Amino acid sequence: MIGVLIVLFIFGNYYPFIFALAKVLLILLGALILIDILLLYNSSKFKIKAKREAPSKLSNGDKNEIKINIKNNYKFSVHICIIDEIPHQFQKRDFLIKKNLNSGQEKNIRYNLRPVKRGNYVFGKLNIYASNIIGFVQRRFTFKEGQDVPVYPSFIQLRKYELMAISNRLTDSGIKKIRKISNNNEFDQIRNYVKGDDFRTINWKTTARRSSLMVNQYQDEKAQHVYSIIDMGRTMKLPFNEMSLLDYAINTSLVISNIAIYKHDKAGLITFSKEIHNILPADRKNSQMYQISELLYKQKTNYEEANIELLYATIKRKIHQRSLLLIYTNFEGFVSLDRQLKYFKQLAKSHLVVCVFFENSELKEVSKKRPKDTEGVYIKTIAEKFIYEKRLIVKELKKHGVHSILTEPQNLTVDTINKYLEFKAMGLI
Repeated sequence: MIGVLIVLFIFGNYYPFIFALAKVLLILLGALILIDILLLYNSSKFKIKAKREAPSKLSNGDKNEIKINIKNNYKFSVHICIIDEIPHQFQKRDFLIKKNLNSGQEKNIRYNLRPVKRGNYVFGKLNIYASNIIGFVQRRFTFKEGQDVPVYPSFIQLRKYELMAISNRLTDSGIKKIRKISNNNEFDQIRNYVKGDDFRTINWKTTARRSSLMVNQYQDEKAQHVYSIIDMGRTMKLPFNEMSLLDYAINTSLVISNIAIYKHDKAGLITFSKEIHNILPADRKNSQMYQISELLYKQKTNYEEANIELLYATIKRKIHQRSLLLIYTNFEGFVSLDRQLKYFKQLAKSHLVVCVFFENSELKEVSKKRPKDTEGVYIKTIAEKFIYEKRLIVKELKKHGVHSILTEPQNLTVDTINKYLEFKAMGLI
């Protein structure tokens, strides 16, 4: 509109009737702007009401829903622009939502945020810009909705697998249905024989005393110790899909601890790098998952080399019962494995040790591409060499009695649960 007026005034220097038309349009424009201002500003500042509703905490690596409740108290329809000052960690500088609201209408507007780092996130003000059908002026409404929201390890993932475990639907997420191949080995009670019972469970001494067939009843061996041991060193700083390997390991540790407690085992936690950061003894008390969640929330990686020797000495001193040790770390080649293998071998003599490390997804993609030139052939060959070394590491660990999980980060939780259930079915824990 203003551009048209400028053009008309320019041509008005040569044509008087155009100049007159331009003046009329300018007066009309001024009148419309004045009406627009009066409609938007001659009333209470509460003509637009809005409120942000964010969860008390966000789940790391997951989509978290944020809701904005907004109501139009004007007597006419408005067009609104919502600019929410979301935490700087998301680096969204172009956040804008546009909506139309009729008079008296109330709407719930939802959007999702996916954090990729744990820590404290701060929401700023909620800004609403309202304009009417004329559209020359916008009125700003500011709501001081400042809010601190912590980002915790993925409790959404935890609830998902917990509900599936309760409803026996773990296979829906790729968890294998594993046939139990070992006999239950924890004695429960002696009871009367019922047709169909295994004759091998007959208790002959009690049968002789009571003159009727009696059998031993067994149940799954419970209260086994399951430790999630997380390497906080530099190798876990590597990113995948915007999240570090450490955060993938932390999310999985939270889930597997909860599954273990659901299966009547005891869950514990150890974090380490150059030194031992935290030790939470294995337990299945009511507050155990809360303690694990709080400890995992506070963990931060650094660029120090992991001290496996210190970890071995600590486990030998602190953990006396045979336990499942899920050690989340990363090997980039045989050189890094050679320095640590002797300690894993020693741990495997007393515990069931599983080394959990990661496939490099980018290298896999490179190895699948068809090279276009000599440089491409070299790059493809090097990528295949690193991938092959990872497979050799798995074989080397197995040769020395150490189990392993070689997985892509996005499959870490499913693969770890599968390994745990496999051990339960085999009676290894």
